[in-house]
Amino acid sequence: MFIRSKLLTLCHTCTKDLNVAINMTAQRRLHSVSKTVCISQLRRLKIRRHYGTNRPVVTHTMDEEELKLFRSLANSWWNETGDFEALHAMNKLRVPFIRDGLVQTREEPSPSISQPLQGLSIVDVGSGGGLLSEPLARLGAFVVGVEPVEESTRVAQLHLEDDPVLMSRVKYITGSVEDLVGTESEMFDAVVASEVVEHVADLEMFIEACCTLVKPGGSLFVTTMNKTLLSKGLAIYGAERVFRVVPEGTHDWEKFVPPEDLRALLEKNGMHTRLIHGMLYMPVLREWRWVQDTNINYALHAVKD
Repeated sequence: MFIRSKLLTLCHTCTKDLNVAINMTAQRRLHSVSKTVCISQLRRLKIRRHYGTNRPVVTHTMDEEELKLFRSLANSWWNETGDFEALHAMNKLRVPFIRDGLVQTREEPSPSISQPLQGLSIVDVGSGGGLLSEPLARLGAFVVGVEPVEESTRVAQLHLEDDPVLMSRVKYITGSVEDLVGTESEMFDAVVASEVVEHVADLEMFIEACCTLVKPGGSLFVTTMNKTLLSKGLAIYGAERVFRVVPEGTHDWEKFVPPEDLRALLEKNGMHTRLIHGMLYMPVLREWRWVQDTNINYALHAVKD
């Protein structure tokens, strides 16, 4: 009875907070809704916990210095020619890569040709401003974007409200992937960690958390950078200091991950690697291309046994 009473109190509080938010001005409403996300909105995924600025402190793998950098860049997410230009361009590769991987491995085909991911649930880890969450939702998936930088979640929520259709398919949470592990083990058809693993403080713990959320037969998609002298020269010195594709200090070469190391970590967590593709960014053309060479960037698709 005590637990039930606490749950009823929590739900009443969440409902009251949302009603108050609706009566605020548009700007204050967006600030409130993005600042604290009531997980009762995600009943479809059976999430019971309440996430927001007042949630209990949990162990996570995010690097505090990395978080500071991305806080300073939060307002740039949807500027297609700004600091995240390369990520916008990457969607032309990574969205079809994820779509095709899920279409080929799902047990039953989607009832909709135009929305091949309909009926699937995806966690977009390090969702930022929603650059990848939104296009995956447009393909029919239900997407939970998990982002540790509150300012970025706020931007993502603001942009999402421009498309009422997507609002029922995307839910943003300010937090870390580790926050979901306790309640959402093997609940998702896919987890996506695109341009994230090179920013975490504890790679082994991060991968374990991502794999834990994936259903048996489900998928994990990763795009990241290989740890080679070539990647150090091009991805850091070239991209940050010469072509200024990303802000200086965005990457730490010591955190780059060779594909064989990532593959070993995935196998340790019950995943087998299905596909690895090399990727190359052409700064002059401002576009990404698939290549055989994985010495700089690569995309990986793994499936849970």
